[in-house]
Amino acid sequence: MTTALRPAASAAPVPPPARGPLSALVLDLLAASPGTAPGRAADVPDALGEDAQLALYVCYELHYQGFHRVDPGWEWDPGLLTLRAGLEEAFLAALREAVGEPGPLEQVIADLLVEPPDGTGPSYHLLEHGARWQAREYVVHRSLYHLKEADPQLWAVPRLPHPAKAALMTVQYDEYGAGRPERAHALLFAQMMADLGLNTRYGHYLDAVPAPALAVVNLMSMFGLHRALRGAAVGQFAAVEITSPPGAARLAAALERLGASSAGTLFYREHVVADAVHEQLVRRTVLDPLVAGDPALAADIAFGIAATGAVEDRLAAHLLGAWGRGRSSLRAPLDDGPPA
Repeated sequence: MTTALRPAASAAPVPPPARGPLSALVLDLLAASPGTAPGRAADVPDALGEDAQLALYVCYELHYQGFHRVDPGWEWDPGLLTLRAGLEEAFLAALREAVGEPGPLEQVIADLLVEPPDGTGPSYHLLEHGARWQAREYVVHRSLYHLKEADPQLWAVPRLPHPAKAALMTVQYDEYGAGRPERAHALLFAQMMADLGLNTRYGHYLDAVPAPALAVVNLMSMFGLHRALRGAAVGQFAAVEITSPPGAARLAAALERLGASSAGTLFYREHVVADAVHEQLVRRTVLDPLVAGDPALAADIAFGIAATGAVEDRLAAHLLGAWGRGRSSLRAPLDDGPPA
């Protein structure tokens, strides 16, 4: 019997370098003792930029593994939460501006179920034209979420009524290995990283990953941490579970084409099967009863789906734009990639 690789990731990561005044303020505070935050909301000139997205990511990471030598008391520090609220307000406003009015939930879901015949996203590129260094970069971008896969969505559980609560937990049970810890999706992702020669340590690549990828994770955390955004959290969850099987199949095939072993493709192969089942569960046992019990949530769910699409499209544009220019999509290129 083989033992699945476990990431070294129970240890908190080292805080990253700042990318501007907002992230510098947050990181300087975390180097001190709780209670020293100014207690005022941040002024955010560019909610989707490197500085604001890193500042928000660092604030949210206090609710996950935290950071090495950072006092855990910062997690619920009132002054830091006030500062974070300004970052969140700006981020949420940018998302709402990006998506406008998503339309009726039924139509938004129907659109998710249609796989475009001429797709052009990263999974198509990696399957048809991608180089190994590009696949490795893609995995690095995704590592910030997938090494804690399902954790942000779990916050939605206590905010939902039955039966949607129980149905969501059915899906989450699979995400954590369905009773087999070595099959937890975060560990399968770490196994894929190792197969590609990447560092599996939790948060190792935070400094290398740019704002578009940070925004994907920040959206999940923001939706999960706010009861007022529980509908959007369910929408994000639904968007991923409904749309992931075809993309996962392309990525598994792309990695196999680029020399990955069976261990290196298992993560995506697992999602082809699991998420095909999850798609039905989410639609019929989470969304339908939830909206039937609280019709006002339909607009929030639709917004969550649309906002997820917006940040994913932004990340895809960044990846394909950089690769199309023959450049690295990371802030700090990998050893086999071109310069940034």
